Amino acid sequence: MGHIVGASRTPRDRWVEEGLRALADGGPDAVRVEALAKRLGVTKGGFYGYFDDRDALLKAMLDTWERESTDEVIERVEHEGGDPRTKIRRAGVLTFSSDRLLPIDLAVRDWARRDEAVAERLRRVDNRRMALLREMIGTFCSDPEEVEARSLIAFCMAIGQHSLAADHEGRTRAEVLDRAAGLILDS
Repeated sequence: MGHIVGASRTPRDRWVEEGLRALADGGPDAVRVEALAKRLGVTKGGFYGYFDDRDALLKAMLDTWERESTDEVIERVEHEGGDPRTKIRRAGVLTFSSDRLLPIDLAVRDWARRDEAVAERLRRVDNRRMALLREMIGTFCSDPEEVEARSLIAFCMAIGQHSLAADHEGRTRAEVLDRAAGLILDS
């Protein structure tokens, strides 16, 4: 008698990943079970084997974003080493220059304006990022007020530059950002 193999299920992580793509592309309203199933080429029945409802998926997506944009970034920054200035630049590049994390981060920021639970999650993530900046900047700047100001400026620059449409009078955005980072990092 032959062995009957059951149909393979779409892994939970694929649902989360596709949900994050939809969030980055169209915000939380774009994260719809039926649309995700279509994008994955499966029926939506498999979704309910992993998630009770759409809210459970949204929570799993935020968990993944938080882990990737804090724990994994900090782990990689520490693992790759370097001086504090190098670590700050690397953390910024990993978080705010990637094709993966940046669009999700920007979508979460927009979502947080309308959802207090998401705003609390974003606050937790931003506090961890600010703590890393304070720690690293504190290694070459001893004034606590200046450490806080530089950390805030660095963080605002990393986030805000993606929304800025201004020209830079004969300079590229990259040149101006590099100069601004040099001022913040005292280098």
